[in-house]
Amino acid sequence: MASMRAMRRLRPEPVSQDVLDQVVQAASWAPSASHLQRYSFVVVTDRDQMARLAEIWQAVVRLYLATFAQRPADLDADTYRRTVESVEYQASHFAEIPALIVACYDLGSYPSAVRRRMIRSPRAFARFGLRRTLALFRNTNTFSNRSEAASIYPAIQNLLLAARSLGLAANMTTWHLMAEGEVKRALGIPRTVHTYALIPLGWPQGKFGPVRRKATAEMIHRDRW
Repeated sequence: MASMRAMRRLRPEPVSQDVLDQVVQAASWAPSASHLQRYSFVVVTDRDQMARLAEIWQAVVRLYLATFAQRPADLDADTYRRTVESVEYQASHFAEIPALIVACYDLGSYPSAVRRRMIRSPRAFARFGLRRTLALFRNTNTFSNRSEAASIYPAIQNLLLAARSLGLAANMTTWHLMAEGEVKRALGIPRTVHTYALIPLGWPQGKFGPVRRKATAEMIHRDRW
């Protein structure tokens, strides 16, 4: 964990299907909401598919760097410059990425079934209280969305850790959401399925870690904020 930094500079050598299967298997060991296991992983190695995605990704990166990108106040200029350079390198070499994993999740009919059970349980909501019940109904979509995210991001972390243990370089990005429809059409992902991350994988050009993080004491709020 302490050496698993985001690595965007990858060698073009292929990653075997067996190794890719291993990292996806590790992802499947993560927990999921109600043990539904509704995650899916699109593993892309085909060069034509990667070229299609490269065109989309390069447009996304250009937009992001021209609009949203900004150096955080607590990040030194040299570190930020190196990060931007690695992002630009990955974009310009995206078609050469050995493997790309698209992490997806779809709760399916589960949210609708939950809503039906909620309607049929008036006594439970009477005990829960009017204020809490109103807040729950207002936030039903948020609850579903975060349940999906909570079910796929632990799997992604497992995948990244497995990749690191096998000597693979990787990084997780969500920038593709700016053009998610195009990505889904290119890969034939159904409209109802949500994509949560792109994970480029390959053998590293550089060295792993160590990661640099702020002190633990700066992150913790004890007992209350």
